[in-house]
Amino acid sequence: MTEAEEQNGAPATNGNTPDPAHKTEGSSDQSQPSEKPQKQDTDSGRDKGPAGGYDNTPLPRAPPGYTVKITFHRATNLPLADINSLSSDPYILATVNTGLATRHKEDPPLQLRTKTIRQKTDPVWETEWIIANIPAAGFNLKCRIYDEDPADHDDRLGNVHVPVGPIDENWAGIKDQQYPVKKRMGSKRAYLLRGLAVCFGRAEHMHGFLNVSVEVLGKTEDDNGGRAYTIGPQFWIRHYSPLLGRILGQKTPNKEDEDDANDAGSKKSKKANQAPSKYNFQANQMQLQGPVPEHMYHRFVEFKPFVKAMFTSKGVKGYILSKALHHQHARVYNFDANTEYEVFPKPCQALTQKFLDLVHWDQGGRIFTYVLTLDSLFRFTETGKEFGIDMLSKHTMHSDVSVYIAFSGEFFIRRLKHKNRDPPEAGGQNESHPPDEISGGPPKSEPKKDPSYYELVIDNDSGTYRPNAKLLPELKAFFERNFPGLHIITLDSQGDAEKMSKMKEEQRERKKTEGEHIVFTQISRTSSMSSSDVEELDRMEAAGEMSPRHLRHTIRREAAAKVDAAKFHMKDYRPSNNREGWRGNKHQPGQDDAAVEKLNKEEGKAKP
Repeated sequence: MTEAEEQNGAPATNGNTPDPAHKTEGSSDQSQPSEKPQKQDTDSGRDKGPAGGYDNTPLPRAPPGYTVKITFHRATNLPLADINSLSSDPYILATVNTGLATRHKEDPPLQLRTKTIRQKTDPVWETEWIIANIPAAGFNLKCRIYDEDPADHDDRLGNVHVPVGPIDENWAGIKDQQYPVKKRMGSKRAYLLRGLAVCFGRAEHMHGFLNVSVEVLGKTEDDNGGRAYTIGPQFWIRHYSPLLGRILGQKTPNKEDEDDANDAGSKKSKKANQAPSKYNFQANQMQLQGPVPEHMYHRFVEFKPFVKAMFTSKGVKGYILSKALHHQHARVYNFDANTEYEVFPKPCQALTQKFLDLVHWDQGGRIFTYVLTLDSLFRFTETGKEFGIDMLSKHTMHSDVSVYIAFSGEFFIRRLKHKNRDPPEAGGQNESHPPDEISGGPPKSEPKKDPSYYELVIDNDSGTYRPNAKLLPELKAFFERNFPGLHIITLDSQGDAEKMSKMKEEQRERKKTEGEHIVFTQISRTSSMSSSDVEELDRMEAAGEMSPRHLRHTIRREAAAKVDAAKFHMKDYRPSNNREGWRGNKHQPGQDDAAVEKLNKEEGKAKP
């Protein structure tokens, strides 16, 4: 049974299915949203399904706009957020407001986060942002400048507003113009330090500035200019967390382990004086080239009354749950000195290779959980039944509690024997690893770097958003455009349930055979525990003062205490007369029974 089926005890359909009259390329039975979203069938005496899932609200119509390139050059005289270094680690969180009508008020704004410049009060970014369908009336650009602080909350260093009036193809643009950093929303402590630095001659000025350029690249070639979206550049970000690594039992192998993993037929050598492996966990983000297909528009599923309150932060319970999940998202997709970041000018084979590198090619039969946002941001982490907590495998956390997303589900990578033949799932005469044994790759040798040797198998297995299976061909076309050279296979979590279950089981069996050989080169500082705490736990394990199992249990209990309220949502509830518990794990007698019963009573009181 799929995640969607488990979540409501019924198939993952809710009445909001696309109109079969619509045809899309590559599909004989595709659909287009009608003029109004379909509601639940209350006249029949029973609902077709919970509210949410596929939303067929049409995209508002507007004339095609202009493609605009924004460049964040540099800042000067920023305040001092770090008293030790008398400096800052600044980055920009930029938001564009185009004034275009949205399908729903909850649709997220266009945003871009620049990379962090370490220990600078005069940082240079030279970060570009290319946006399509900016209306002729112009737009407003708001830049919030923050100091990155992984051990605490990020201090705001100030705001910069860049109003852009009417534009056209002959508009002169804005060329490296200086805008003042407004201090009113900035950290008082940071500006106090800046003032003291000026008084003692360590700095010359109190007033900060941001230099920005805006250029019109031409008319956007779209039929409908009703939404603005990011074209590029494409970038990838890899995040690390040692605390989550401990919870999930993922380690950074020693150099000896790494060499042994690449040595055919060798066995791991364990030296008495060998340093303990480091725990770590990896989360990934990739900005793909927009737009996502117009009809890929899904709302969270209201499978329990408190879920809507959580997504909208309504009421005390909803506010607490929402804050807990936002916090969990920030911890998984953390930014610190060890976060890796790279930019590509456009989709290319090098970007495909980087994606394959982020998922470790076809090593270990890994399965990943993903979310694709409305602005083509692709977020994913590894998931699996063997992981100790399933908050990390839930789409709510990956989406940062977004009301609307484009698509979500799971995916995995397989290596093909012949690069110029279709994968077996597409009817080609080819072999894939797994289930077949194919030479020329992990765990016995280095992976082949040509993306044509690999296939991405991706599905819509998400009970949180329940993506419409009839849109899978559009999802396939989107990934084929962004990952050139890679074979893309899509699976329907219901229609292809047996096939999908078999393939995922083959992945798990391969993981048992090949083991964990992921190489993480960084250790993150961002967690509810400091890096020194994690190092102390490593020392205790190496000295035999505490067993690995006991350590993981301890850390898991610590983490669970901080997000206990959020765990109610993350469980996939069945109807009350047949509740089995979390996905992939049978409900254990007595496990949170009192809390669940209390929650059910509260929900019962809320009903009329």
